Amino acid sequence: MVRVTNAVATHRRKKRLLKQAKGFVGDRKNHLRLTSDAVMAAMANNYRHRKQRKRDFRRLWTIRLGVAAKINGISYSKLIHGLKKAGCALNRKVLSDMAIRDPNSFAAIAGTAKEALA
Repeated sequence: MVRVTNAVATHRRKKRLLKQAKGFVGDRKNHLRLTSDAVMAAMANNYRHRKQRKRDFRRLWTIRLGVAAKINGISYSKLIHGLKKAGCALNRKVLSDMAIRDPNSFAAIAGTAKEALA
């Protein structure tokens, strides 16, 4: 009786793994065991960093808003509180972009926040 191998599936699996390791350096790109470990670690980091990118950007927006708010004579926390009281629905991303690209309109929004607090 002929010995049955699963060569097609094995080659496909190896090829897929090596394709995912494209751009890796050294033995991590062409030795199966090292490639497997490297790809698994890379996938884990990829998942984790997609979540972390969102945190990093929110932090960046907060820092930018804090600086822009100080320029307009109000603290970051009071700016956010005043905007909530005034019913302003702009999020931190939009406010941060506005503070950089259009400081005059951001100053008007900061003024609205100050009025809402007073």
